[in-house]
Formats: sequence, C-alpha cells, structure tokens
Amino acid sequence: MTMNLSTSKTQPVQSFDGAGVQPGSNAPDAATVGEQKRSLSLRRLLSVREMGVYYALILLVLILSAITAYTGRANYLSMNNITNVFYQSSLVAMMAVAMTVILITGNFDLSVASVAALSAAVMVVAADSMGFWPAAFLGVFVAMLVGVLNGAIVQYLGINAFIVTLGTLTAIRGVVQIVTDGRSLTVSDSGALSAMQTLESGRVHIAWVLLVVAIALIGRGLAVVLRPRRAGRDITSPVLAIVAGLCLVAISVLGGSELTVQKPVIYMAGFTAIVWFVLTFTTTGRRVYAVGGNPEAARLSGINVRRYKMAAFILCSGVAGVGGVLFGSRLGAINPTAMQGQELAVIASAILGGTSLYGGSGSVIKTLAGALLLVTLANGFNILDLGANYQGLIEGTVIIIAAAIYTVGGARRGGKSH
Repeated sequence: MTMNLSTSKTQPVQSFDGAGVQPGSNAPDAATVGEQKRSLSLRRLLSVREMGVYYALILLVLILSAITAYTGRANYLSMNNITNVFYQSSLVAMMAVAMTVILITGNFDLSVASVAALSAAVMVVAADSMGFWPAAFLGVFVAMLVGVLNGAIVQYLGINAFIVTLGTLTAIRGVVQIVTDGRSLTVSDSGALSAMQTLESGRVHIAWVLLVVAIALIGRGLAVVLRPRRAGRDITSPVLAIVAGLCLVAISVLGGSELTVQKPVIYMAGFTAIVWFVLTFTTTGRRVYAVGGNPEAARLSGINVRRYKMAAFILCSGVAGVGGVLFGSRLGAINPTAMQGQELAVIASAILGGTSLYGGSGSVIKTLAGALLLVTLANGFNILDLGANYQGLIEGTVIIIAAAIYTVGGARRGGKSH
C-alpha cells in the first residue's frame, strides 16, 4: 500500500526577545523601555513617600523664614540659628539613627532615654573619684549591659520587645533615682570638668569638611553619568549626588570662616555617615535588612538572626550611653528627670524618616531629617513665642500624617506588585 505524504508549508518558528515581545511587532524598542524605566524611577524617587520628610523640612524652614522676615524678627536662616538647630538635635539624632537600626531588624526599644540618663548619672557620680574618661567609659559600659539584658529577654525568652523595653524604661528610671538619691548632682573635680568641656564644648570649622564631601559626591556622580550609556540604566541618583555636592560647595563658600558647628554635631554627622555606609555598602548592612524583612529566610540562608538582633539592642543602648555622657558633660551635672520623654522624640524621628515599624525598611539619612524636622518645629515655636500648648498638638499631627503617608503608600505599592 502506498502512502501519500502531503507536504505543507512549515510554519516559521516565532522568536521573542528577552522581554517576551515578538520582533517586528509594534512593541517599544530597548531605548524606549529604558526611558520609561528612568521616568518611573525618577517619579518614584521624587514621590511624597520617598522624599516627604525632605519636602516637609524645606517647607517648614521657608514658612518660618517668611514669618520671621514679615514680623521683623531675627533672620531664621542665619548661620547662628541653623547651627543651633543642629546642636539641639544632635543627641536625639544620634539615638534615632541607632533606633533606626533596631527597627530595621524588626525590634523596638523604648528605654533609650532612660538608658542615656543612667549613663549620665553613673558618669557624674564616678567622675570625681576616678576621673572623667574612666567614668565615661563606665557609663557607656553600663548602658551596653542594659542592651544585653533587653536583647537576651526578647531573643531567648520570646517576650515582645515593646513590653520588655517599656518595663526597662520604668525600671532604669528608678535606678537613676537610686544612683542620684533623687537629687541633682554636679561634678566638682576641676580636671574632670575640663575634660568634659574638651569633649562637648567648643566649635569646629567645617567649611573644608563640606568641600571634601562635595568633591566626593560630585566625583562619584560624574563617574557614573559619564560612563557609556546603556539602555535602562538609571542616572537619577548620580545626578542628585552632583546637585547635592554643588549645594555643599555653595554653602562652604558662602559660610567661609563663620561656618562652624558645635562638637556634638560632628559626632552626630560622623556616626550617621558610618551607619549609612555599613547599611548601604556592606554585607553586614544587607544582612541587617534581611533579618528584619524575613527572619526565617535569613536564617535558612545561614544568617545568625539572633546575633544580629542582639547586636542591634547593644548598639542602641551603647549609643544612648554616649548620648548620656555628652548630655552630662554639657553642664557637668545631672538630675533624676534628665532626658525624660526623649524616647518619644527618638522614635518619632525614625517614623518621620519612613522607617517601618515592621522591620526590613529604613534610612538613617531620612531619620536625621526627621530629627531636624522635630527640632525645627520646636525652634520655630520658641522664636515665634507660641508657647508649648500648640507645639504638642502640631508635632503629634505631623507624626500621624507622616505615618499615614508611609503606610498608605506602602500598601498601594504592595498591591501593585501583586
């Protein structure tokens, strides 16, 4: 039997590019896709959710400047007032940066202000007998022991961090009362007082520091921008780095010899820069975010989750201890109610900076801006003689609005991603 094989035209194999688009169709080319990605990246970067704290800070400064100019008061943007705002925010900002780290890991610490007061009390009590520097190290060491205690209870007993640190907040405030015997204490040793002034008092010229930072930002930005362009490559961040560098150059040139800040501002800036670098460019930083974002996945990938969370508690309490030493060094004295209520300002600064209370997300630079925003509000109320009655209301409203913006924005983004 003969079989007739019918021949038919072979269908050409359809080929697709990497995006799953058939060549020859009306789909956008690679350049168009890249342009769309850059546009979306720019819009996301400049969104209220990403830049809201900066917008709020700039708007507040402009409003206060306009009001002071209209009412004939001293110029709000004077170099003296600006550096004063940085000085007033320095201790809270340092603790808020450390708080951001612990929030990123998915934990919480309400005891930071009490720990700072304890460190200051220990330092002041011991300074006369053992000298300033040994007393300062003792105060910071005691603060770190509190961090070990908090971390151990949370990580090994499984008690909620909010409950644990709320308890230690109250308990340590009681310890401060015991250490100080319920009264104000002062340092009488002249050598210790001199060392305190060396650590905390005095101003530092920063024009050259700003120039160095500006050159680094501009150089980094130009290095990225001048590379051969590839489709889809985003140059928004490098351009912003160049703009920031140029702004720093302008500030350093305009400020000149008058551009000085108090020493605690330098400590705050240096600590923030170190934490930012670690979180952004190191394996340790990526692991910190992983531990807070998905602890189980981090554990399965070989990360010691407990170790990182314990380290965050110790860091937070240790930085609070340093803040307490600086606080006690300002006047060479301490009272039992020192820094009471400051833990709320620390946490509020992190929230204003967009740090997630659920872990895995946060920026120390935005936290710094959040601390400056809170202090700028208080500074503005003082300059305008508005009193403290409305200050709490407005600050609380600002915090709620910021939390709402970050929460709603995050929920919408999450819904789109699914």
